[in-house]
Amino acid sequence: MKIISLINQKGGVGKTTLALHLTTAFHHHGYNTMLLDLDPQSSASEWYDSRGDEFPPVRSIQPARLDKTIDQAREIDTDLIVLDTAPHTEVTALAAARLADLVIIPCQPKIMDLRAMRRTADLIRLVKAPAFVVLNGVPHQGTVADEAAESIETDLGLGVAPVRLGYRVAYDRSLIAGQTAQELEPQGKAAQEIEALYMWACQHVNMLAQKGAENGQQILARA
Repeated sequence: MKIISLINQKGGVGKTTLALHLTTAFHHHGYNTMLLDLDPQSSASEWYDSRGDEFPPVRSIQPARLDKTIDQAREIDTDLIVLDTAPHTEVTALAAARLADLVIIPCQPKIMDLRAMRRTADLIRLVKAPAFVVLNGVPHQGTVADEAAESIETDLGLGVAPVRLGYRVAYDRSLIAGQTAQELEPQGKAAQEIEALYMWACQHVNMLAQKGAENGQQILARA
């Protein structure tokens, strides 16, 4: 079983949106996937309540129950757990990072987000977790994302994923209906971005792009 943790000590950076889309992408590719909602605001759980589909399951839990819940997930042959953490919760973020096969740090290419990410970078260094920043809410034009990526790598010493998520209405609109962008607009640009992010994540957690695929027919991860 693999674990992907979404962490950023700043709020409003798109952690829950990214967690829901990535969890659903793994589900659609045949994996037994679960999202654990560690945020007291329970935004992911509210999405699940409005979904009308029991898959992928979302469970709202207290941080103290994290280890026990993960053990239970292993017992039911869960392939992947996505952890959606709350901002400003260093102890929980540290626990999620230590458990993770991959840490994703969502960040918008804005000066306030970049300045606030230093706390998250310090936290990641404490646990030496494999971590990458995913830029989201990226404007369709301009060089702001390139400049942000350079700053993150140079000033914070964090890797930046090659996949970027644009500023697209489909991400927010789909969540209102308990869906994701790839379900609302399967051929849309947002869906294509999520698929690319999914393929990248598979590489970093050593999972086939499609569960049950024969070796050589699908991309194997190269961690």
